[in-house]
Amino acid sequence: MKRTQIGLALAATAVCAVAGTWLWPHARDAAAILAAQDDPAELSDLQLNSALRNDRTVIAENIEAALAAKDADLAESFVDLARAKNISLEDELLRRIADAVAEQKSSAHFVKRFATGLVTGNADDFASLSGTVAGDLFVFGDIRDVVREGKHLAMGEDTDRLVLGLATAGLAVTAATYISVGGVAPVRAGLTLVKDARKVGRLGEGLTEWAGRSARDIVDAPVLENAVVSGSVMRPGETISAIQAAFHAEKAGGLVRLAKDVGRVSEKAGMRGALDTLRISEGPEDVARAARLAESRGGQTRAVLKVLGRGALLLVAGAFNLTLWIFGALLALFGFLSSIKATAERLTMSWLLRKKARLLRKQLAAAALASDVPLAGPVAQG
Repeated sequence: MKRTQIGLALAATAVCAVAGTWLWPHARDAAAILAAQDDPAELSDLQLNSALRNDRTVIAENIEAALAAKDADLAESFVDLARAKNISLEDELLRRIADAVAEQKSSAHFVKRFATGLVTGNADDFASLSGTVAGDLFVFGDIRDVVREGKHLAMGEDTDRLVLGLATAGLAVTAATYISVGGVAPVRAGLTLVKDARKVGRLGEGLTEWAGRSARDIVDAPVLENAVVSGSVMRPGETISAIQAAFHAEKAGGLVRLAKDVGRVSEKAGMRGALDTLRISEGPEDVARAARLAESRGGQTRAVLKVLGRGALLLVAGAFNLTLWIFGALLALFGFLSSIKATAERLTMSWLLRKKARLLRKQLAAAALASDVPLAGPVAQG
């Protein structure tokens, strides 16, 4: 029976040791992720390391996909990420990336995309955004959008109130940009990016809802309707004055902060990095986190967002699931220590019982020997 108990304790120790060995890496990663959940840069780094451990071809595959989509900027971002992670890439692949980047940055390509952004107001890269921002800085773009959406509003037609509010806020920010000699240019670019993302359907659903509510509050619809009825792109001075009367600057703080964060992402990760951020973000908090990530990762930001999605910005796996890994590892550790304690106790008890048995046998043997020895002296003679 004692041997069976000792065997069971040893078996429990072995099982707990195996379980702990298997659980430990998961628990360690879970604890690190939970500790880094408020730091987008550290959080994304931990999750990237995990993704690359599971599949070292992730970077090369994404580069091929980016080149096929003619997105040289994204391919270059993955090259930066590969260098940061000490992952080697084939020379032929690097040459193709360099050729694609050179073509994208050529003068002819820049002029074409600049003109497209200036005329249409839609942007998806640095050149086209430069054209869009130029149009907004010269108030042409914002007046165009306000007059168009404002007339839809006045006529009872479907109105994109978000574009309307962003364009109205943009007019006020443009004036501040001139006064500060470009001091709020990132905010101006950020508003343009949010507006363009909305136009081309790249604004996340949650962020669209939040921005729509914010934009609705900053525009006095009746005043704006009166302004746009007689407004025109050809009379910018009169139109701007009338539109600004409908703008409640005191209620635009949320949109301005959002635009500032988008501008920070754009400065560090590029225009497409900012558009990628707007596509996956569910609220202004996500954009603020993306700004912190971009300031830490720079050119790698687009690659990080591509691999991890919104998980690069915040904890999406669920704290409960991560806590279960930690709890499981602690439970295995407790079982291991308890099994060692039980094994030690049973071994000690077995040793003590054997020792007592040997001592008892010696005592019995001594007693038996003493009873067999004849008595000496007078007593024996009698």
